[in-house]
Amino acid sequence: MTAAGGGSLPEAARLCARLCEIPSPSGEEGRMADAVLVELARMGAEITQDDAATALPGAGCNNIVARFAPTTEGVPVMFCAHLDTVPVRGPIEVVREGGYLTNRHAAILGGDDKAAVAAMLHAVDRVVHEGIPHAGIELLFTPCEEVGLRGAAHFDPSVLRADVGFAYDHTGSIGGIVMAAPTQTDMLVTMRGVAAHAGIQPEAGRSAITAASRAIAAMPLGRIDEATTANIGTIRGGSATNVVAEECVITAECRSREPGALDRQLTAMLDAFTWAGTECECDVEISVRDHFTGYALDEDAPQVTMAVQAMGDCGITPRFVASGGGSDVNALLLRGFPAVNLCNAMVDVHTPDERIAIADIEVMVDLTLAIIARARGAR
Repeated sequence: MTAAGGGSLPEAARLCARLCEIPSPSGEEGRMADAVLVELARMGAEITQDDAATALPGAGCNNIVARFAPTTEGVPVMFCAHLDTVPVRGPIEVVREGGYLTNRHAAILGGDDKAAVAAMLHAVDRVVHEGIPHAGIELLFTPCEEVGLRGAAHFDPSVLRADVGFAYDHTGSIGGIVMAAPTQTDMLVTMRGVAAHAGIQPEAGRSAITAASRAIAAMPLGRIDEATTANIGTIRGGSATNVVAEECVITAECRSREPGALDRQLTAMLDAFTWAGTECECDVEISVRDHFTGYALDEDAPQVTMAVQAMGDCGITPRFVASGGGSDVNALLLRGFPAVNLCNAMVDVHTPDERIAIADIEVMVDLTLAIIARARGAR
């Protein structure tokens, strides 16, 4: 964004635009982390980092914790956002279209989750420089969220002094509180047949691609029920049109907020692969792993209660939503730290049409300040 164009934006939106123009796909978060560290140092934060960049293969930076010592009594709070994005397929030049920030080019904006990073930084910058009393604030910035919440899963929340945490990392208008998110299970399936010349002796071969296609045709996919989905992600196999495919590798997933439904869907997919292997006389090798673990929050959970109260203070009507996706909150809750994911009005994330309203960035700032205010004297 040009200086002239950026100069007309509110400070938080201007910061968001600047951060979005730093490409940071998962594994390449280093420059983004450096930019955030500069902001935190300017604000006088106590900064600590873990060993994520070396412990996690491919991670571009560590988990970063910025701490601001309390100036009054109350409940210390933490705000979390991730520094990585999905793959960047083109240049990022942020422009203002109407009331939105978007990318001039046919690629993502990166507002997921840099709009949250900017709002958190700007809100706490105001707390520091305006001398707003607070009961202790921590900011957590993670890598590799888009590839399995790997940064947050590695992070040890026992280092936090905060009692509760808040992330802004879900589509939907501000006011949404994510009360439930699914468990996701991934599958890596390799089907092995027998190669043969496709024009001279096809009957001597056993096609792994045929086996894979029969398996996929036999299994339930897409939206299975309100809480459950399943998908075939990639298919790779074969070597040439005149060779019966000896090998085919498939990646797949299923996810659900209901453990029983997840088990049934996983079983249906595994059974389909096994059946097709038998029918087509192909060997089948299947690897299954949990990508992330789901959760369900109670309405009286302390982090939910504080979010509801702060939204009321901002004139925002809270609403409870269930998600089909994961976030760093999944990993934090699994490690025993009470956190909640809040909607931040991102639109068309992960696509070239991605955008976020400038006004919504300002509302995120206001909501962050309201949570900090609610935390004062909350014990």
